Amino acid sequence: KGLRYGAAPAGLRRFKPPQRPAAWTEAADAVAYGAPAIQSGLAPGERRTSPGDPPAPDEPASSEDCLFLNVWTPGLDAKQRPVTVWLHGGGFANGSGGAAMYDGGALARKGDIVTVSVNHRLNVFGYLHLGEVFGPEYAQSGVAGMLDIVQALEWVRDNIANFGGDPGNVTIFGESGGGWKVSLLLAMPGARGLFHKAIIQSGPGLTGKRIADADKVTRQLLAELKVDSPEALARLSTEAISHASVRIPGEIMRLYTPVVDGIALPRDPFEPDASPLNADVPVLIGTNKDESTLFMLGHPKFGAFDDDDLAKHAKAGAGDKADALVAALRAAYPHYDQTHLAAGVGTTTGMWQGSITLAERKAAQNAAPVWMYMLTWETPVSRGRLRSPHALEIPLVFDNVEKARNFVGRGEEPQVVADQMSSAWLAFARTGDPGWRPYDAKTRATMIFDLESQVVEDPLSDVRKVLQA
Repeated sequence: KGLRYGAAPAGLRRFKPPQRPAAWTEAADAVAYGAPAIQSGLAPGERRTSPGDPPAPDEPASSEDCLFLNVWTPGLDAKQRPVTVWLHGGGFANGSGGAAMYDGGALARKGDIVTVSVNHRLNVFGYLHLGEVFGPEYAQSGVAGMLDIVQALEWVRDNIANFGGDPGNVTIFGESGGGWKVSLLLAMPGARGLFHKAIIQSGPGLTGKRIADADKVTRQLLAELKVDSPEALARLSTEAISHASVRIPGEIMRLYTPVVDGIALPRDPFEPDASPLNADVPVLIGTNKDESTLFMLGHPKFGAFDDDDLAKHAKAGAGDKADALVAALRAAYPHYDQTHLAAGVGTTTGMWQGSITLAERKAAQNAAPVWMYMLTWETPVSRGRLRSPHALEIPLVFDNVEKARNFVGRGEEPQVVADQMSSAWLAFARTGDPGWRPYDAKTRATMIFDLESQVVEDPLSDVRKVLQA
């Protein structure tokens, strides 16, 4: 735990690409997690929690000095095991590789693989594009957090054989914002060859941020901070920058996200088509049936939406397609109330539609296969109101049911689903094939994970047709 892969990005190194750590000669202390990144708008040491991202009990305080990774391996030998590298969720704003559900021990033991998790810069510290105001030295600052991940993958390439892993068989996988990070890596030349398979869970990333949009945010922040030089910015405290960053108008989760800078990220990964850079890399992608319930749970009327609430929610999410989409969802889920139909609108117009688009464009390359899945098993927690929410698949994929009983519930059912999902992920990491037919725009074969899993062709076909009309 807590292996340093990069020097502290502090002072004038703030906002710049990561640097290699200084060499050391003594044995490194690797029994505790390294510091997670500063969380959006918070001071060092402060942390948000959610059911989908609870911190581990022994996770330390957050810090700008956060370039650490963790490795779980069954043996320090020359066995050359498959390697999986986990990229955490939380958008590009929050989270860490040390969350309790991300413990890689069970997966490493079950599959005889090596599992790695990564901390990297987030929010304003990882994605403030300063290239237009401070010049070429900061041209890649808008993607610094992604360059951290690239450097972590270079560390895996250079060192993982010492931990019983095969640097020639690396799978990157991530959920939500972590899935978007995987999507972006597929279009980053610096990451080419550092991974060989990719898994995107509930986080399709089709695009990056435009330079002009990022520059507008940057100029507003610098005015708020009253600084006009790199030196002045470097002298500011972590708290001052973090607190000011969320006073800028805009949605906090989208203010500071990776920028298509023309260098580290030369183009959008899947818009208008799939980047050809990693056309030969197989991809596994999918979503959960009711992603949006996790985000809607705090709504004062959650579970008690009426027809007007549903109509307003659908109009906001689907525009002119709202009525047709609700009708298609009602036909697909006749037992859903207005609240869960509203969640269905958010789920299908967001992560599900984006995943379909990404899979279609990946399949159209005819270079490497893409597989689709959907988790439909429903958690009993919160009186069953969440159904199959965002992040539910994480403890199932990691085979960490016992670490997530507050999210997956009691009884034997969660382990039944975990056995199936973790086995599929391990098969993909080992061979590049999770065990069912690849996806294409004709058959749309999708593995439905439930107590009894099965492949279904074109699930929710009427919903898809409404969205793609």
